[in-house]
Amino acid sequence: MPLPIKPIKPKRISDQVFDQLRELIFRGQFKAGEKIITEREMATAFGVSRTSVRDAINKLVIMGILEQRQGQGTFVRSPESRKQSLLASMVESQNASLIDVLEVRLGLECNAAALAAVRAQEKDLQFMEKSIEELEHEIEAGRLSTEADVSFHMAIAYATQNRLQVLMMKNVYDYLFTEVRVDMADLYTDPAEMRTVPEQHREIYRAIQAGDPETAHRAMKQHIECVDQMIADKALDP
Repeated sequence: MPLPIKPIKPKRISDQVFDQLRELIFRGQFKAGEKIITEREMATAFGVSRTSVRDAINKLVIMGILEQRQGQGTFVRSPESRKQSLLASMVESQNASLIDVLEVRLGLECNAAALAAVRAQEKDLQFMEKSIEELEHEIEAGRLSTEADVSFHMAIAYATQNRLQVLMMKNVYDYLFTEVRVDMADLYTDPAEMRTVPEQHREIYRAIQAGDPETAHRAMKQHIECVDQMIADKALDP
């Protein structure tokens, strides 16, 4: 009986461009509402043809991640302007509660931190460090940035080297910040409380950097339980 082996096909250039563009958006390097660079500039930056760039952009437009505005350029669509997320559809169909979602998030992100401690590459650590610095800068200015917070958690998702983990975490955050409409600034009103967020992020980061999955898991658990309780309490407020 012949083995069910299929020939290996090289990945198309446009697919590689697509993967990088989506990663930049998911990591928060291209932010919601922001205009991305032109096809010509992107082709030069990637070292590929404009056709490959155009194919990648079209795919992201079809997915609802990018939108093209006549005479203006291509923009990152905000989660609010996209169709209902996959997670939102699942929550609705299963009659699940916010607590159910938060419990799933707890397991998902603690596991991600542990995996990241084993698999993180240097670029992943750099993204984590950058997001912590952005968050600290926001707090110094009297703000608490949702984008900087999400960028840190998405950096951990990418550090797992697991594409499904990335997509699941992206859906969780899109759901929390668009469907549930969680506003981090509303959760932390005390400046002292606000400073605990980057401090907890740094504790998680140090464990991942040290390659210590148990400590990373424990630090993430403490952080997520704290934040999720605040989200749950906020949702229950009349």
